[in-house]
Amino acid sequence: MKKKETLEPKKTKKRIFSDISKIKNRATFSDIDQKITKYHYGSDAFMRILESRYSCHSFNNTPVSESKLNMILEAGRLAPSAKNLQPTKIWVVKSEDALARLRTVHSCYNAPVVLVVGCRNEEAWVRESDGINSAKTDAAIVLTHLMLTATDAGLANMWIWDFDPSKVREVLPETRNHGVYALLAIGHPSASEGKPTKLHAERKSLEELVTTL
Repeated sequence: MKKKETLEPKKTKKRIFSDISKIKNRATFSDIDQKITKYHYGSDAFMRILESRYSCHSFNNTPVSESKLNMILEAGRLAPSAKNLQPTKIWVVKSEDALARLRTVHSCYNAPVVLVVGCRNEEAWVRESDGINSAKTDAAIVLTHLMLTATDAGLANMWIWDFDPSKVREVLPETRNHGVYALLAIGHPSASEGKPTKLHAERKSLEELVTTL
């Protein structure tokens, strides 16, 4: 009986200490959540990515790590598409030779990595009611995944639209069997010009953008 009596207080103290630790841990995480939450639901980390992303017009020559590049490409692979037909293709342009050829048709702001996003209409879903092909929409979703993941990885980026797709197909013959939709320049911003322009913060208000029916 004496042995049992000496053990019970130790067990009780250990259980009380454990309960107090759990309470403290829960309180700590609760405090952290309250500090970082700006919106009503969950963490505002994703919203900060959306707010911080901007179009970078100048990159330095710092290489993009393979681990970051692989994460960005995986995000593109996970992008949804109509009927899950996945008509999109990504070409990673990063060798000196490929970059030099691409820069003959667009500077790509001297980014060390450029993702060429293409798609094939014949591989995409077509809406029966009006014949609209989903290929370009699917490509845009992939590019959005790539762009936002690059931002999350701490990399500046630029969605490039002002180019001639036929010229890109000429200098990069690997792309000839696809429609070249857009280019995404990725890298580290230059110290002098790698910053948002005045247009970056200009957005319509929610009242202008949204109509509730």
